[in-house]
Amino acid sequence: MKFALCNEMFENRPMAEVCSTAKRLGYHGIEIAPFTLAASATEVSTGRRKEVRRTIEGSGLEVVGLHWLFAGPPGLHITTTNDLIWGRTRDYLSCLLDLCADLGGKVLVLGSPKQRSLVDGQTKEGAWKRAVDLLSAVLEKAADLGATICLEPLSPVETDFINTAAEGMRMVREINHPNLKIHLDVKAMCSEGIPVADIIRSVRAEDIGHFHVNDPNLYGPGMGNVDYGPIAEAINDIGWDKWLSVEVFKYDPDPETIAKKSIEYLRSFWP
Repeated sequence: MKFALCNEMFENRPMAEVCSTAKRLGYHGIEIAPFTLAASATEVSTGRRKEVRRTIEGSGLEVVGLHWLFAGPPGLHITTTNDLIWGRTRDYLSCLLDLCADLGGKVLVLGSPKQRSLVDGQTKEGAWKRAVDLLSAVLEKAADLGATICLEPLSPVETDFINTAAEGMRMVREINHPNLKIHLDVKAMCSEGIPVADIIRSVRAEDIGHFHVNDPNLYGPGMGNVDYGPIAEAINDIGWDKWLSVEVFKYDPDPETIAKKSIEYLRSFWP
């Protein structure tokens, strides 16, 4: 198993410092939120892309990929009924695929709850079609670049569109493209009301594109009430052995402490 850190938890710290900390603590990779590089992926210069990749790989780490895809710039929406906004969002996802490839990453986690929730007067069926059409429009490019788009179910508190792994898998199967897979997130799975281990076992390892580990309290694994024993057993049972990426939403007391506690807990299941 390989462990990664999502870089936004380090806020404005230089990438070299983030990598030094991650490497020292035993992580294998860095997952990047594009907004930490620039307000828009289009503003990340060729030189900056090379610099970030060189810094991460030079530290002995891998670039896992991207997440928080549509946190910026403003005005993006996956399921919108507005053709102009929809087209802009499709084109921006294409730009993100280029950014991911330039950085050396392989996965793009599509969460972005605010940018996919239903707009006024829209049906779920209508939103579903817009999302299917948008993803379908970029998946051949993803294949050409060797990238996988990972559809992330999120809790009803965050969005009203695709709230369960079963819904996510329904879309993955409907589009039926090898470069679209499900993304699993422990915090999100905890909102489904059934054991997380059962959700994990409901999918195959080959259906999963990426996996975030955290806790509903918004901290890292082992820093809340979620027992990872059954989760680890389910992960091992289905044969997932790629990345477990620590994504947190609260950064106190400090990112290094969170990163240290998280990997120590994960290592208790995957030495």
